[in-house]
Amino acid sequence: MVNGHSDTLVLEIYKSDNRLKMSVSQESELDRTVRHYSLCPVSFDDVYRICREITAILSRRRGNSSAAGEHIAGLKKCGKMLWEQLLTRSVKSILKSCGNKHLILSLDEELVGIPWELLYDGSDFLGLKFSSGRLIRSQHEGAKPKYRPVSPRPKMLILANPTNDLRSAYDEGINIRDQLDKSREKIGVDFKSSQIGTLYVKKSLRDYDIVHFAGHCECEKEYPQNTGWVLTDGRFTTSDILAMSEDSLLPSLIFSNACQSAQVNKDGIDEDYQEKTYSLASAFLFSGVRHYIGAIRKIEDPASFAFAREFYSRLVRHDSVGEAVRLGRLRLVGDYGLDSCLWASYILYGDPDFILLPGGIPRPGRAKINTGFLRGHKKQVIRSLLATGIVLSAFFLVFLAWNFKPGSYLQFKKARAAFKAGKNSEVTAIAASIVKLDPGFLDAYPLLAGSFSRLGKKEEAQKYYFEYILQSEKMNDHAHLCDAYILAGWFYQEEGSYPKAYEFYQKAVSLSRSSKDKLHEAQVLRKLALWNMDKGDNEEALRLLTLSSEINRERQSSPGHRYNLACDYFDLGLLFSDKEDYKSAQEFYNKSQKAFNALNLKNEISDYYFNLGEICVQEKSYQKALAYYLKGLEIDQFQDNKPSICADLVMLGELYQEMEDLSKAEDYFKKAQALAAGIGSRMELAAADYCLGSLYRKENKKNLARRYLRRAQEVYRQVDTPQYRSIQQELLSLDDTD
Repeated sequence: MVNGHSDTLVLEIYKSDNRLKMSVSQESELDRTVRHYSLCPVSFDDVYRICREITAILSRRRGNSSAAGEHIAGLKKCGKMLWEQLLTRSVKSILKSCGNKHLILSLDEELVGIPWELLYDGSDFLGLKFSSGRLIRSQHEGAKPKYRPVSPRPKMLILANPTNDLRSAYDEGINIRDQLDKSREKIGVDFKSSQIGTLYVKKSLRDYDIVHFAGHCECEKEYPQNTGWVLTDGRFTTSDILAMSEDSLLPSLIFSNACQSAQVNKDGIDEDYQEKTYSLASAFLFSGVRHYIGAIRKIEDPASFAFAREFYSRLVRHDSVGEAVRLGRLRLVGDYGLDSCLWASYILYGDPDFILLPGGIPRPGRAKINTGFLRGHKKQVIRSLLATGIVLSAFFLVFLAWNFKPGSYLQFKKARAAFKAGKNSEVTAIAASIVKLDPGFLDAYPLLAGSFSRLGKKEEAQKYYFEYILQSEKMNDHAHLCDAYILAGWFYQEEGSYPKAYEFYQKAVSLSRSSKDKLHEAQVLRKLALWNMDKGDNEEALRLLTLSSEINRERQSSPGHRYNLACDYFDLGLLFSDKEDYKSAQEFYNKSQKAFNALNLKNEISDYYFNLGEICVQEKSYQKALAYYLKGLEIDQFQDNKPSICADLVMLGELYQEMEDLSKAEDYFKKAQALAAGIGSRMELAAADYCLGSLYRKENKKNLARRYLRRAQEVYRQVDTPQYRSIQQELLSLDDTD
């Protein structure tokens, strides 16, 4: 995922004789030409022995068993042994330390018999820590599956107790129907219990987006083509499923809440339960079903319904499929305890980051890697560079291309390209149409707001930043919500509304820490550092930047954290420049430039050139400073970033004033003033007014100087910055010379 964003990891594992070849990457890294992998020698005899022990533990009865604590201890022990034997050190390090929420297990077909979700890292089981899903590589050479597009209002079919001998299955179906009936505006539900024959299923399946089956499933290992659901008049088999795929679009999600063999004893689990689950799953997956959830056993009736109820309640709230499964597992942990092992009864095949219901589209790059601003301090000028995760995201992966709603995704891709080309009016038109038709496409909001910000349309930008917050809250998407809080905070900081900025930053700090989102925690710490720099507290700013850079350095395997670290270097350069330690400042600026270039952001760093130019001004290297400034201006003009162009013009005016070319300085200040007034940007207008006032004061044009200094002072008085007191002193000095 992203997004991304990205908070989606992909763990790829290949079997090669007695070794496993593996790599773990962010989704956004999968299109790299070169990726690192590591080799792990494996004794598969030992692995399968441990798997049998896990089967024995899961088969034991819960309830009045006095050995429940021993069971979970045994499961942890076996899970830890698999963790140690199946994963390389580098992969274990990333999985254990990362703050990512989604995990795609990309596995060879020969590895489906291993309970990967039950690997235990010493603190967590993978299936509880991550919203995980399996994507399987197979030698099957069938036709490429066709996938059903996501419906605006999905239709669901519940098939309950077709053999009329499972009262609990009937009750489960009724309860799910009643639960979802409260959300009928989001999802339509049909319920069927009696006379569920093979012809009915073949005829009806293609009409639904989601199918929930509660009943028996029989598995034949020697004749897998006969494996299937037990219906009123026989079985609906894997052969039937594969035949249907030739001319039908099958459901997006199948939830098969059934034991895998009607012959299995009531409480036990077959040793090959993983393979049996996959035998039916594979037929659906090869036929175009995007996600399959299978039960490894028919667990106790209340627990089975508790899981299903939590799962569907999360889907309706627009959570991803994988997150809905994970939260369903956690619901069973909360209701029945970890030692019950009931939470281990479900397996998801498919992308865990996929959001099925309307309003839920997976975020590109599940990187979203970072949506934020680099802040450059140019004397009295506050300016910014929009460097969004949209620019960074590389989320179109061939093998996961179906994870995106085609229409919205293609429009988003077009808008992103226009954004990179500086065609901001085109971006706003496209992105506005995306959110109008699909309000849950969260990544469109920062793109839309950022483009309005570039155009200097602050009210529109503010509107979409707040819409971003509301939609993220509605979808309960913590990563996007953190991002939205940070963007809102930065918006207010740029406007000089420091109390409001601080309020949003604190919300982002609290949420990122509670959700263990280290990427956004580091980002907001950096923003708070800039907030403190603006307030003149460089020591607190240094402390916060140190915390941020420590988080990012420890997680440099993630491109999002590499990007954050590049921003840390940039802002450390800014901090040392404020301290007049220009040598250290330049070292950090150069580190940041190197990091941005490595991320292919060469056209996103105009602030870098202006801040290097500022150092040159301090060193009296004016022509060198001018060359840097013009490079930065060229970038901002290409991106049509009007607020930044205003700041650029002010900077150029200050440079010419320093060079004693007052005529050119006045010309640049007036250009900045006119542009700032045209876009209603009060901070840039205040900067231009201040510089014109200072210029006229130098030329002894006292009335003009007072006019512009007072206009600037009024803005700075409202935002409570040190500039207010400085301007007050300049005005007093003018009065003293009258």
